[in-house]
This record gives sequence, C-alpha cells and structure tokens, in this order.
Amino acid sequence: MEKLRNHFTKILIPKGGDKVYKDECMFNFDTPESETGLYVCLNTFHGWSKEHVTKYSQKSGNCVFLHLRRNKKELPPEKEMEPEKKIARLAIGVEGGFNPDASKKRYEYEEHNSLVILPDFDIIPLPNPDLPEIAQQSVAGILKAESALHLAEVEAAAGAWDGEVRQVTKHADTLKQLDNGIKVPPNGWKCEHCDKTDNLWLNLTDGKILCGRRQLDGSGGNNHAVEHFEKTKYPLSVKLGTITQDGNADVYSYDEDDMVLDPNLVKHLAHFGINVKVMEKTEKTMLELEIDYNQRAWEWSRLTESGTKLVPKFGPGFAGMRNLGNSCYVNSVMQVLFTVPGFVERFYHLGQTIRESYRGSNPAEDFNVQMSKLAHGLLSGRYAVAPDTIDENLDTDDLQPGISPLMFRTLVGKGHAEFSTKKQQDSMEFLEHIIKMTACNSAGAADPGSCFKFEVEDKFVCSASGKVRYVTRPDQYLPLPVPMEEAVNKEEVAAYQAQKTDAQASQKVIPAVSADATSQQPEEQVRAKIPFDVCLSKLASPEQIVAYSSAAEKEVAMQKITRLRTFPDYLVIQLVKFGIGQDWVPMKYDVSIDMPESLDLSVLRGFGLQPGEEELPETAAPSPKEPEIDAEIVQQLAEMGFPWEACRKAVHLTGNSGTEAAMNWVMEHMGDPDFADPLVIKNTSSRNDNFTPNEEGLAMLMSMGFTREQAALALKETSNSLERAADWIFSHQHELDSLLAAQSGAAAVPPPQKPSYTDGPSKYELTAFISHMGTSIFVGHYVCHIKKDGEWTIFNDNKVSKSVDPPLDLGYIYLYKRVST
Repeated sequence: MEKLRNHFTKILIPKGGDKVYKDECMFNFDTPESETGLYVCLNTFHGWSKEHVTKYSQKSGNCVFLHLRRNKKELPPEKEMEPEKKIARLAIGVEGGFNPDASKKRYEYEEHNSLVILPDFDIIPLPNPDLPEIAQQSVAGILKAESALHLAEVEAAAGAWDGEVRQVTKHADTLKQLDNGIKVPPNGWKCEHCDKTDNLWLNLTDGKILCGRRQLDGSGGNNHAVEHFEKTKYPLSVKLGTITQDGNADVYSYDEDDMVLDPNLVKHLAHFGINVKVMEKTEKTMLELEIDYNQRAWEWSRLTESGTKLVPKFGPGFAGMRNLGNSCYVNSVMQVLFTVPGFVERFYHLGQTIRESYRGSNPAEDFNVQMSKLAHGLLSGRYAVAPDTIDENLDTDDLQPGISPLMFRTLVGKGHAEFSTKKQQDSMEFLEHIIKMTACNSAGAADPGSCFKFEVEDKFVCSASGKVRYVTRPDQYLPLPVPMEEAVNKEEVAAYQAQKTDAQASQKVIPAVSADATSQQPEEQVRAKIPFDVCLSKLASPEQIVAYSSAAEKEVAMQKITRLRTFPDYLVIQLVKFGIGQDWVPMKYDVSIDMPESLDLSVLRGFGLQPGEEELPETAAPSPKEPEIDAEIVQQLAEMGFPWEACRKAVHLTGNSGTEAAMNWVMEHMGDPDFADPLVIKNTSSRNDNFTPNEEGLAMLMSMGFTREQAALALKETSNSLERAADWIFSHQHELDSLLAAQSGAAAVPPPQKPSYTDGPSKYELTAFISHMGTSIFVGHYVCHIKKDGEWTIFNDNKVSKSVDPPLDLGYIYLYKRVST
C-alpha cells in the first residue's frame, strides 16, 4: 500500500465523456482473455498488454494499473439454451436482426482482477476494502464504464444485410373476420385444395388453409393461397408453422404486397380457435429463409468455396479478421493491402519504430499507430497460432478467432458519412479512402500507396479539323468496362431471364425469396459470360462524344481515346459491374469474366502527341466572375492549419453551406495533388446554350453523389435519357473532370508540381482479388483470395483456408503486380 500512496496524485476517476479502453491493447490485439491479460492505466484509462505496459509506464510516469484477466469456460448443454428471439429485420448483429452466434457454443467468464503497481508489478488483489478511496473509485469507475470501443459500435450500429423493418399492416384494426364456425387445430394441417402439408398459409378473414406459391425451380406450393386472395380479396395470411408462444409469426399482406406486422395477431388467431400458448414453431420464417438463400446461393457458394473441404491455414500472414457486423469490406481490403511490399515495410517492419516514437495523447486516434498495430496483428503470426491437433468438431471461431479491427475501423471511419456506419460499403471506395489517408499521414516517410498511382492520357480528336487535344490525369485504379451486350451466351441468359420474369410475374415474388417460399435449394442460375479480351478492347476503343472544338469554334463530334502514360508497380483493376435497375436503383450485373492470371497491357500504352498531329488551339475565355465566398468559414478552416486556397475551394465547392460541410470536403480531398492550388473558376456559360438537362434526371443523378455539372454532362451525352445517363456516368465516373475540361474547350489546369509515378513494363501477374456476393454493393458479403507462396488462400473474415477452387471469374477488384519478363 505504501507504493500505492506514492501515486495518489496521478489516479483519476472516469467521468462522463472519458474514453475507457478496456477491451484491447492500444498497440496490439491482446485482450483481458489473453494469457497475460490487459493493464488499464488509472490515469489515462488506456489499455496495454504486458509487452507494452512497462515502456508506456516509463514514458508517461503512470504506474498504477487495473489488471484485467478473464477466463472463458464452455457452458454445459443444459445452460446453453436461450429462448428464441423473433427475427424482425434482415440484418446481422442489430436489435431484431439475425444473431450469427445463435448456433455457436455458449461460454461463461471468470474475472480475475487486481491492482498492479509498476515497475515491479506489485499485485494488490481485488476487491480490497483497505484500498484508498481514490483507488477504489477509479477501479469501480473503469469496471462500470462502457468501453470506448463498445460506444463506437453503438454509434455505428446497423446491419450487414440491412433489410427494412417490417411495417404494421393497414388492416391491423379493421380486418374483417367471418363467423363461419371454422376452428383450426394446433397441428396436422393440410392444404384444402391439394395434398401439401408444409408451406401452408392461414387466411385471417375466412380461416382457409392453403399452400404457398410455386417457385421458379418447381418447388414450393401450388399457388392456392394467392389464387384465393385473387378471388376473395381477403388480404392477410399467416404462415402456419411460424407461430410462436409469444404471439409472433410471419404475416403477409397481399394487397400491400409485403411481409407485415399484425399487432392484433393473437386476437385474430384466437378467432379461429388458435391458442398461441400451445403453439410450437416448426418451420423457418421468411427472413430465416432469405438469410439461408443468401448463404446458399450459387454465387455465395462459389465465392466462399463452401462446397469444398477447406483446410485452415496458420502462421505469419494468415490471421483472419472478425466481422464486426458488416466489416467484411474492411477486412478484405486490408488483407490485400498488407500483401503489398510498401505497406508491409512501412507499417510492419518499421511498426515498432512508429509505436516507440509516438508522442500523442491517444494512440487509438493516430492513423500510423493503428496501421502498424493492424499490420502486426495480421503478419506477425502471433494471432494465428496452429493448435497441436485440429479437432474437426471444434467451433471455427475457437480454431481461428482472428483479430478484432474495431479500434482501426472506428478511426478510419471517423467523420466519414459512410464508413462511420455499420452499413455495407463499396470496397473500392474504401480502398481509395485508405490510400488517401495513408498519403495524408506520410509526411517525412515514403507513401506506400504511390505504387498504385499512374498517369492516364485522354486524347480528344476533333472530327471537323482532325486536330487533337491531350489531357492527362492521375489515377490509382483502372476501371474496366463490362459490356453486357457482348456476352457469349446471350441466348442462354435471355432464356433464363425470360423464365425468371414469367415466374415472378405470375407469382409476385418479393425480393430474394417469395412470400410463401419453402427452403428448397434454388436451381443453378445462368450468368452472362464475357471474355476478358472483349472488356479490354472496349476500354481501348475510341468513344464518340460531343465537345467544343476551339478549331471549329463550335461543338462537334469528337473521338475520345484513353491510354496509360505510365504503368504502376501494382495495378488495381475494378470491374465496372454496375448499372441502373428498372426501379432506378444501382444494381450489380451478374457476370462471369475470365480474368487472366498473366496480363499484358501493352495495347494501352500512351505516348502523347505523335508526329503529324496538330494540337487544338487554346482559347481565351472571358474571365469568370469571382464567386462570393464566406470569409468567416474560410478563416475558421485556416485556423485549423489548412492551406488558405484549399479552404476557399472547400467553402466555394460546398456552396457556402457551413463549416461542417466545408470541413468534410477538406477531409475527403486533402490527399488530392491540387489540394492547395488556387481556386480556378471555369467559365462554361457560353457553351452548350442549346442543351437543357432534364431536371428530374439531374436530381436523380445528383442524389447518387454526382455534381450538377457531372450529371448535366451525362444527360447531354445520352440525349436526356435517364437510364442511359446513369449507365454512362457510372462507366465514366473516373474521368468526369477530364471530360468537363474537354467540353469547355480549355485544357485541364495541371498541378504546380507533376506527381511522380513509377513506370516500367506493362506485364503483370495476378496476386489477389476481392469478390462481392449480392445483387447490390450496398448489401451482401466480401471475401478475398490472395496468392501466397505460389498457392491461393481464401480470407473469409476470421476464416483463413487453403483455396481449392478460386473463383477467378467472379471477382470485383483485382490486384496485379508487375513482372519483369
């Protein structure tokens, strides 16, 4: 106790707003469940592993720590049982959603906490009534406080499959129920029109028991329930077999065409003699079936290789990452990034230097520290130790628990409108985000993301004069178009789609599975097959656009030809698998492309102005009017340390809409090469006077995140066709600024210092790819395959295994590395 008294002045009690990091170490992934536990400082409330706590204590002068140790014990089977909770939302890890741990073993925990005083690790067991009051209150406050990481999770709470919460039916209080004397027994049901005994639906108006809809593959029912509605217009039916003792069940409203909630369901069932207290659930609910469908679908099975015997892998480079409720896009991107030598060198080999040289107040909020922590977790082998023997009956999460990237994800998503949530996000956008953050945090160090960057050359050929204009722009990935019209199996796809459309038209199938489907495995789907060479040819081919010609002094047809002026050490290729569905919602094409493992892109090499070519003359446009810019907001941003011209651009480009909007622009664009360049106002008022974009089309495209100018260009290029404009803008999203510059008749303003690019031969080999399963980038699941030591490995969140059949044709993002020969 005497040593403890020497440190009274540095012991603090957690107050509201204090962040308490008691889940894992700030520098590695040790937790209270690790062999040596976790040490929480009674001054800063930061958690430290035994490996790092001594150095932290020496640097900070803080010597009193709460030592948390937790032992996990498996519960006996009789204690594992929990009452089943109704799934009310197609979501993972949220209230009312699907619990992915429901079928896993349950555990209880034994806490072994003590107070430890450094440097000698003197131990004071807890609880201890002789502890000074300040120490007791500090310990109690830490134990009671919500951990900082848990609070971050709560703020970001959402689901992986983020389905809609069911709405209360409009018929809840007005449903007509016939007094026809029908009483329904608690079991032994059968369709009144056929011999079906499962997938049965009870009409809540007349008590008829009828079978569900017939599915595309012939499974399901015989359509008797929906045919009964068409004759009677009695709207509500409940799926027998899903009724639980707490009065929950699947209810479908035919005229509302959706699954609904009926708050009066117990009363409505009692009308036909059904006592919910004696009912037993015997069939899967529609949401359970939809989750099953997502997991069983052919694409899912192929991408996760779930139909094969996968052998788990262990050791350095084979640690998995836990899914934190929709963090699969983070997991896949970071696994791939930490195969790139520049990232490995900067954050793993030099990681100890980063951690030891840290002088800030909170390591959880330092990008370089958290990148080095993640690199150590993935590459050191410390968290992927092979057991002496592998028990095939052992739960996967016990065999390969993986690391939890919560501290990292909280940091990199902070302040970002999308990545700060737990909704599914696009992995390509996240990859760009991480590369940008890395560049912003590379002052005084080599930027490992530079290995992806290359220079693109857009050549515009005037049809009236034959003269040309070259516009160059930096880029860090190559979007490869996917021409669906070039599928080699168009007749098979058309036949399959026609069959599917006819079936859905006759059945009114709701998304993923029909409202009264069975759990029958769907037939194998037919997807479009497009050769890689066709996609490459599409990228290399001239594109026809309309733009202003300074030679003709009017708008004319132009050819636009895209080439690569330089080739990076590592080339990221994104397959542009997106379009717009009939409901105007972005959709993902279901396509198979035979991506090569060896790649020669010499056909894309650009060489700039060629002998015999004549450049279009530059035109002097009238000086644009200086915009009104809120000087007060500019001053606020400048006082934060950002360049004055960048602040002016931020305020102008966000329409003087406030400090927060301008700050968000700064954070998203601070890695741009022209970030601090003077604000340039382009004058295009004299151009395109004869074209008026469709306002509805502008609103729709702008709601997808594009600017008004970009949306207007897309509508102009497609003659105001909204559907074609959406396709066009998705296919050209990475070159919109270049196209706008060409349209205005002025060359793009180059940055004051040209970026440096790596360049070399245009031959590559495939080293990794990220796959996405699902019909939209906003839902579904990501996995990645990485080639290590000559063989493919699949990383499916925390599960890391030798790949048996890597689905090279179904990827979304492909990483190629340069080869010398």
